[in-house]
Amino acid sequence: MGVQNKETALITGASSGIGYELSKLFAEHRYNLVLVARNIKRLSELSKELIENFGICVKIIQKDLSLTCSAEEIFYEVESSNIQIDILVNNAGTGANGLFHEIDYKKDIEMINLNIASLTILTKLFSKKMVKRKKGKILNVASTGSYQPGPYIAVYYATKAYVLSFSEAITNELKSYGISVTTLCPGATKTEFSKRAGKADLKIAMDAKTVAMAAYDGLMRNKRLVIPGWRNKLAVSISKLFPGNVSAKAVREIQQQLTEQAMKEKRLG
Repeated sequence: MGVQNKETALITGASSGIGYELSKLFAEHRYNLVLVARNIKRLSELSKELIENFGICVKIIQKDLSLTCSAEEIFYEVESSNIQIDILVNNAGTGANGLFHEIDYKKDIEMINLNIASLTILTKLFSKKMVKRKKGKILNVASTGSYQPGPYIAVYYATKAYVLSFSEAITNELKSYGISVTTLCPGATKTEFSKRAGKADLKIAMDAKTVAMAAYDGLMRNKRLVIPGWRNKLAVSISKLFPGNVSAKAVREIQQQLTEQAMKEKRLG
């Protein structure tokens, strides 16, 4: 499996987007990796590439984290492999665009399970190990949407509000045990997320590599919060100045346009 290094990072949602770019960054810095995703083909290809290029150890785990049992199964598989997780990256997430009453409730439940329940379980199980060692780092991926209500993407924004609140709370709790918790709040990012959610990408969307670099840098500097890009920082600052109903109106206009654009592209496509 390559040359054994000292520290290991576990990254969920590693097969594409921000998780894929983070996997490459950690590999470049010679971290061993445990990579988790549903797409075993992509995981296998990425694992092979990272082992060949960087001589690190890589373990891949195929799991669907929209099933909450998967989080515990990942933990016990890592434990049975005698792998110590020094850095936990909860990156996996999903969304769905459209009017709340029109979206299948099963999609909402999958979103809540993946974005909230599995993230919480993984953080709980691995942070207990970190507390015993009095050392560790956790990166939880939230969103600029954590700061405002999200018509047309209501459940997704609500799940990311949870991630931000939860992460800031445990940042306070775990600091005394030598554990840092960093929350990443990206805005629109060029990944497969938008397509899966049923919307088009914003033209000003950041590329996943740039977001991953900001996240990695912030994590290594033990930053509490990382908001990549000046536009996203500005958007968050502005959202704090207005009441929820005003923010909701602005978000609805943007999300509705992106949803309609995606539907148009699909028809033409």
